[in-house]
Amino acid sequence: MGWLILLVMIIVLFGALVFLGKLPRTAFELTGAALLLGVAGYAWQANPGMAGVSVEPTEKPNSFDEASITSREEMGQRFGTAREWLVFSDALNRSGRHGAAANYLRNGVKEHPNDPDLWVGLGNAIVVHADGVITPAAQFAFQKAADISPEHPGPPFFLGMAYAQSGKIDQARAIWTELLDRSAEDAPWRKDLESRLAAMEKMQSALPMPQSPSAGN
Repeated sequence: MGWLILLVMIIVLFGALVFLGKLPRTAFELTGAALLLGVAGYAWQANPGMAGVSVEPTEKPNSFDEASITSREEMGQRFGTAREWLVFSDALNRSGRHGAAANYLRNGVKEHPNDPDLWVGLGNAIVVHADGVITPAAQFAFQKAADISPEHPGPPFFLGMAYAQSGKIDQARAIWTELLDRSAEDAPWRKDLESRLAAMEKMQSALPMPQSPSAGN
């Protein structure tokens, strides 16, 4: 069937060139040879009997950090409306569907616009979808959560994490230091935050000090 369709297409194309394109008679043989050459190439490389394969784009599952779930639960709700949305978005992220996870939580904040945990989750999902890069949309989500619940530790913690992943160490350290200063001594996230700040300080101290232009003279 495929060969019959190809033959009909060649005849139609040749006829169009002759009658519509005003192909001169002297070019008939050259045009026919070119068309036959195309058929020969198709016969050599093509496989018309092969079944088609639908290829769906996939995202990278490795940009999703499982440890962030524990941190989020320590700083937010473990049960209730937000958890139902967050659990499903986590499942989407685990399967590599980061865009779907972010879109799912966008619907969540539309239904529950005053839930800070959902806004924090949305900010995290957007950062994951951007492969660890903080975007204006993620910043907006974290700021929205902070506006709703100023004492919520989640927005500054995950905003600082997003800055750190984006290489903006100074911004991350400033945000985390302020969060640590206002965190209670028995806060469940305090030790983790202290550990992250200590690691950040150690990494910064290991970097070579920039030399002034006059140092080389």
